Amino acid sequence: MNSSHETLAARIDARFAGQLTRIDSACGELTYELGKNDLIAVATALRDDAEFGFEQLLDVCGVDYLTYGKDEWVTESATGSGFSRGVEPQPVILDESDSFDPRRFAAVYHLLSLQNNTRLRLRVFTGDSNPPIVPSLVEVWNSANWFEREAFDLYGILFDGHPDLRRILTDYGFIGHPFRKDFPLIGNVEVIYDAEKGRVVYQPVSIEPRTLVPRVIRDDNRYSADLKDRVNDG
Repeated sequence: MNSSHETLAARIDARFAGQLTRIDSACGELTYELGKNDLIAVATALRDDAEFGFEQLLDVCGVDYLTYGKDEWVTESATGSGFSRGVEPQPVILDESDSFDPRRFAAVYHLLSLQNNTRLRLRVFTGDSNPPIVPSLVEVWNSANWFEREAFDLYGILFDGHPDLRRILTDYGFIGHPFRKDFPLIGNVEVIYDAEKGRVVYQPVSIEPRTLVPRVIRDDNRYSADLKDRVNDG
């Protein structure tokens, strides 16, 4: 972490004591976590206070931590069962419950101060509500408008106070949110042209479900006893 980051961190700790919690970053980003109830007040102060001067919001990213930290493979040693996930059906996780894990969904904000030549990253978890909700920052930075629409479209995060929260990347009739970790890779519906109706229609997806995790083949001709004996005899 360079000296400018440490100077900024000291100012933030003094100004927002108890509101912002610093998070370790493997790539050297200055990152803080805060509660969604403090988001608008903190964002406004970061924009307006001269010692911070974050006049630009560069990006808003949605994150789904559903399977965060879970490994699919045992990589330290070879196993005979490492491919089981690739051949055995896995349970489908549905979003029909009244609540989520409070640290499943998050919105991440990337800020830039041109006057101070500094950058800052904020992370806000949505809490346990279903659907996940955080306040909109359109009134603080107008650039949040389409960024928040993208996070809504792909992750289903609602931004309270957004003036026009509509899908921005998927089709109008799209079902679900494709960047959620439990969203099926084949989707839920497909679009075809119906010759009888003379128009495009939606129907249940006809693609057979498949798993992209590769299967490890351990029993092939390279391990044939006859082949090994023939090589040794030669």
